[in-house]
Amino acid sequence: MRRADRLFQIVQLIRGRRLTTAEFLSQRLEVSIRTVYRDVAALQQQGVPIDGEAGVGYRMRVGFELPPLMFSAEEAQSLVAAVRLAQPQLDAVLGQRAEEALGKIFAVLPGSARAAAESLTVYAPQRGLDNATRERLTQLRLATESRTKLRLHYLDLSDQTSSRVVRPLACFFWGPVWTFSAWCELREDFRSFRVDRVQQLELLEERFRDEPGKTLADLQRRENARENWA
Repeated sequence: MRRADRLFQIVQLIRGRRLTTAEFLSQRLEVSIRTVYRDVAALQQQGVPIDGEAGVGYRMRVGFELPPLMFSAEEAQSLVAAVRLAQPQLDAVLGQRAEEALGKIFAVLPGSARAAAESLTVYAPQRGLDNATRERLTQLRLATESRTKLRLHYLDLSDQTSSRVVRPLACFFWGPVWTFSAWCELREDFRSFRVDRVQQLELLEERFRDEPGKTLADLQRRENARENWA
């Protein structure tokens, strides 16, 4: 990869993440961490507003924009495939926004790339989520983004019903099934729930903040430790 291309990729990767470590950039670009440090320093000297430092991580300052990007035919096809595969399994709002975003991309593509994207013969069954699950996913996504507690009435796989207050952390798609992970105030521990088995979902007025041991990062560290132990 030419250095100019690598610098461009570094900007793209940092823009797309809240915090990007040099180790992550090194692995993605297949260069040494020392090379990453030099490249980031060069970008900073050229006026690219990258905040952070070696050993901590980098983030792009708000408001930085690059000129409009031009997609290759293969890149455009990959976007079409991703939207077609994802739409049937997304909540109604995100599915609609994905289609709108794809339309904006088509509007700026050259004719050959647009023709290649529109003629892509990769499809997904349109029979996706039922309406109740789509609505639950929308509620869960909004509650997670606003960090709002939920009262949950849930039917488990043993057909036992429970009611609890949870702090929603993230939603996960497992093929035909969506689950969401949360900190359960009833159990005082992390729990995962199938979205299609939620009987009732009530958005509470109480917000929550990150507390040590109760965050998504804590959950992910626990899961990683279990996998390494196994």
